[in-house]
Amino acid sequence: MKIVAICGAGIGSSGILKVNAERVLQRLGLTATVVAADIASVQRVAADAQVILTSQEFVEAIGPTRADVVVVENYFDTDELSRKIEAAIG
Repeated sequence: MKIVAICGAGIGSSGILKVNAERVLQRLGLTATVVAADIASVQRVAADAQVILTSQEFVEAIGPTRADVVVVENYFDTDELSRKIEAAIG
């Protein structure tokens, strides 16, 4: 499974989201590759992703995708992230 965390520049908030998603996955006993990326490269980086994690402001810019786009309100709230990742991967 591949999860892509998206933000504007691909460094700051997507990096935080990546680290917290990895923590959540470990806690849930799930294995996935988590990648941080910028919005400009989303089509290339997320072409084979099952889940895209982002904030509401970038949803429209993601464009058409087969991935489940998950809007995260608080990147530091691992409980929120856990619920949303579990829901996205079923």
